[in-house]
Amino acid sequence: MEYDVIIIGGGQSALAVAYYLRRTSLRYLLLDSEARPGGAWQHAWHSLSLFSPAQWSSLPGIFMPGGQQHYPSRDETIHYLQEYENRYQFPVQRPVKVLSVEKEGNIYLLQTSAGSYRARAVVSATGSFANPYIPDIPGKDLFLGNILHSSQYREPGAFSGQRVAIVGEGNSGAQLLADISPVADTLWITRQAPEFLPDHIDGKYLFDAATMQYEAMQQGKDFQRPSLGHIVMVPSVKTARANGVYQHYLPSFDYFYPEGIGWKDGKKETADAVIFCTGFRPVLEHLRPLGIIHPNGRIETKGTRATTIAGLWLVGYGQWTGFASATLIGVGRTARQTVDELNNYLQ
Repeated sequence: MEYDVIIIGGGQSALAVAYYLRRTSLRYLLLDSEARPGGAWQHAWHSLSLFSPAQWSSLPGIFMPGGQQHYPSRDETIHYLQEYENRYQFPVQRPVKVLSVEKEGNIYLLQTSAGSYRARAVVSATGSFANPYIPDIPGKDLFLGNILHSSQYREPGAFSGQRVAIVGEGNSGAQLLADISPVADTLWITRQAPEFLPDHIDGKYLFDAATMQYEAMQQGKDFQRPSLGHIVMVPSVKTARANGVYQHYLPSFDYFYPEGIGWKDGKKETADAVIFCTGFRPVLEHLRPLGIIHPNGRIETKGTRATTIAGLWLVGYGQWTGFASATLIGVGRTARQTVDELNNYLQ
C-alpha cells in the first residue's frame, strides 16, 4: 500500500504530528521501533522527573495530569503517552525498525524489519536517544571500571558502595548526582562551573522565554533567554543541594588509567564507574541513502522541512528543527506547522 505520509517514530514528536494529521484526509502511518507505546521515555532512569510542571508538559489535545505544581515522573510520562496514543487510535505498527529510506521519482521507499513501505512524504521523528555521545578520551580500554552513558543508567542500587564519577554540568548530571549520591561516593566532572537556575524558574518559564526570543528575532530585536543547559531546580535537585552534593566539582579529566581518571597536572582520582551525561546526536542513519546528511550529522532544514529534497520533514530534533522542539510542550508548535506544510505539498 502507498501512503500519503509515513512517520518514522512513535514517541512524543511522532504523536504530535499524528494528532494534526488525523484532522486531515491524508492516509498516514506511524512506524515505531519500540515494542510498546511510550517512546524513549521507557529507557530513561527510573527516578527521572520532568523539569516542567504537568500542565506545561503536555502534547496538543490532552493535558498531562498533575496541574501547575507537580513535576511528572518517568512512569507518569510513559503512562501519559500510552493514554494519548490510545485516546486518538493512531495507526501505529510496531515493532518496526526503518533500516533505510530512498526516493524513486516522487515516491519514498522505506526498507524496514517488517518489509517495504511506500509514501509520498516522510516525517522523520526518531529523536536522538538511541545515539548517545561519549567523548573519546585516551585510556578507555585500560580502565578496569564501568563506563556508561546516562541513557544506560536505570537506578542507584547498582552503584551502592562504589565511587562514581558523573560527567556533565547539565540537568542530567545534576539529577543523576541527586539519585546516586545517597548510596555512593560521587565525583562531579564539569567542563565549566555548573549554573543553577533560580528556584522559581522551570521548563515552562524557559519555553515562554524561547517563544519571546523567537518573536524578537522575527522583529529584528535582541533577546537573551536563560539557557536550557542551566540546571532546573526540580525537587530531587533541591534536596541534593540542601545535602551539599553540589558544593565540589572537578574540571574535565584528560585520560583514564586502570583504577580511575587523571589530569595532565598529575592529579588522579580512583573510580569504580564513570557515567557520561554528555548528550546525544540525531538518529538519522536511516536517511543516509538520500545523500543529504551533513558531516555534522544534521540535515539542512527550513523549520522542519528538508530543503535539499522534496517531501521530507524532520520533527523533534532540537533547536535546529524549531524552538524547544525536543520537549513535550514545544513539539506541538512545530508539529502543526509540519502538517500544514505537508498538506500544501501533497495537494
